[in-house]
Amino acid sequence: MMTFRRRLLLAVDAKGYGRADVVTQRQLQGAIQRILADAAEASGLERERWETQAGGDSVLAVLPEGASEPHLVDTFMRHLDAGLREFNHGRLPGSRLRLRVAVHFGTASPAANGFEGRAPVEIGRMLDSAALRSALDAAPEAAMALAVSSTVFNDIVREAYTTVRAQEFREVRVAEKEFAGRVWIRVPGYDIRTLDLTPPARSEGGQEAPAEPEREPERATPRGGETSDARPPNAPTAPGDTVVQVISGTVHAQGAVFGISK
Repeated sequence: MMTFRRRLLLAVDAKGYGRADVVTQRQLQGAIQRILADAAEASGLERERWETQAGGDSVLAVLPEGASEPHLVDTFMRHLDAGLREFNHGRLPGSRLRLRVAVHFGTASPAANGFEGRAPVEIGRMLDSAALRSALDAAPEAAMALAVSSTVFNDIVREAYTTVRAQEFREVRVAEKEFAGRVWIRVPGYDIRTLDLTPPARSEGGQEAPAEPEREPERATPRGGETSDARPPNAPTAPGDTVVQVISGTVHAQGAVFGISK
């Protein structure tokens, strides 16, 4: 008999991991596990009870029944961002740990090679979405970019169960492979409305153009003029709606066509 469980899921993936040397990769892998554990402990999320599937620079975690969604979206993310910034302090750009992060709530159960159910597939599509990748690329001083599913956003953020306000997220509509739905993106320290979420261009052969080595970023203009969680004044009561649809590997966004990274 199949087991039916709705659980809270967390997924993370490191930017630029494949371009790092072996020593740096080892450091980043250790840092991911340590920073996740520290953020979970500080948020009361019982890291030792998580069911996880790790893959070098990525982690998919199914949290135990009763895990607090507000704590994961709010407190945990603040500690995660702080831990990443502490780790990155003084490191060269190519050796910094910058994460794409996703949160979802849905059906998930342990299986022979990880997890089964719709939620693990959907959170994977959220994590790899062109919009989330572009959000982190557009904020060079950010340590992380977060995507939450529509279910999480509407039930937790919009209903004001967190200190993070709805205006700090930007809505995108994504249709990619098995996943089609709304995703809400936030980059701590930045006004998400000002970030360019245009996916990277593709080469003539249809593949994403090779990424250049990371350089010391030019000074960006984060929200409030500095990298902080200060909220923008006179923010609108509802986020804007950016439509992103993927058809046969191509992103169609409000009439413009862009390539999507895999």
